[in-house]
Amino acid sequence: MFRQGRFWVQLCVVVALIAFAGLLINNITVNLIRTGLGLDFGWLWRPAGFALAETALPYAPTDSYAWALTVGWLNSLKVILMGLLLATTLGVAAGAARSSRNRLLRSLSGGYVALIRQVPLLLQLLFWYFVAFLGLPDTPVGGLIHFSNQGIRLLGLNLSVEFCSVLTGLVVFTGASIAEIVRGGINAVSRGQWEAFRSLGLSEGLGLRRIVLPQALPAILPALTSQYLNLAKNSTLAIAVGYADLYAVSDTTITQTGRAIEGFLLLLLSFLLLNLILSGGMALMNRVVLGRLQRSR
Repeated sequence: MFRQGRFWVQLCVVVALIAFAGLLINNITVNLIRTGLGLDFGWLWRPAGFALAETALPYAPTDSYAWALTVGWLNSLKVILMGLLLATTLGVAAGAARSSRNRLLRSLSGGYVALIRQVPLLLQLLFWYFVAFLGLPDTPVGGLIHFSNQGIRLLGLNLSVEFCSVLTGLVVFTGASIAEIVRGGINAVSRGQWEAFRSLGLSEGLGLRRIVLPQALPAILPALTSQYLNLAKNSTLAIAVGYADLYAVSDTTITQTGRAIEGFLLLLLSFLLLNLILSGGMALMNRVVLGRLQRSR
C-alpha cells in the first residue's frame, strides 16, 4: 500500500512538471509569434561589433557573435577553474586551522570565516576592485612580479585588474564556506584517531594529512560539491567589475540583437553543461573515495 501511494505521488509530480514545462513553452511560442520574431539563431554569425577588454583567444569586433560568446565562455572557465583550485586550498587550510591546537591559528581562521560570511559577495567584489586593486601602487617585486593599478604581471603572464578582483573575491568568499565544511568533516572523525597518530609520534600536520583528512572526505565531498556549483554560478557577478565573462558578453549581445530568448537559452545551457560536469566529476570522486575507504576496512 505504501509503495503504491508513493508511486502515485511521484507520477503526479512528473505530470505536474511536464504540464508546467508545456505551459512555459506555449507562452514562449505565443509571445514569439505575436512579436513576429520567431526563434532564430542566424544572428550568431553576424559581426559582433563590440570589443572585449580581456580575451583568452584572438578576438576583434569584426568577429561573429558566436566567437564573442566563445571567448566569454573561456574567460568564465578561466576564472572558475582557478577559483575552484585556490578556494579549495584556502578552505582546507582555514578549516584545518580551526581544528588546530594553536589558539592564534584558531582565532585568525575563525575571524576570517565569521567576517567573510556576513558580507555579500557583490560588496566584496566591489571592494577588491575599487579599493584593493585599483589602488595598487606601481611596485615591482624582484623582477618576477609587478603590481600596478593596471593589473598584475607574473613571469610574463598579465592578469587584468578585473580578473584579479573577480578571482580574489570568489576565492575568499567560497574559501570561507569550504573552511566550515572541512571543519565539520574533521570534527566527524573520532577523537580516537587523533590520539592514535599522536601516540605514534606523528606531528599534527602529518597526522591531519595522512590520518584525519582521508577519513573526513566522505563527509566533506557532498557539501563541497554545492560550494563548487555556487562558485561557478557566482562568477556571473563579474559583470559588476567589468570582467568580460560569458554573462557580460551575453548581456551585450542581447542588448544589441534584441534576441533575449535565444541569448538566455544559450546562457542557460552553457551553465547547465558546466554544472553537470562539475557535479558528475565530484560524484565520481565521492564513489572512488568511498570505495577506497570500504576496501581499507
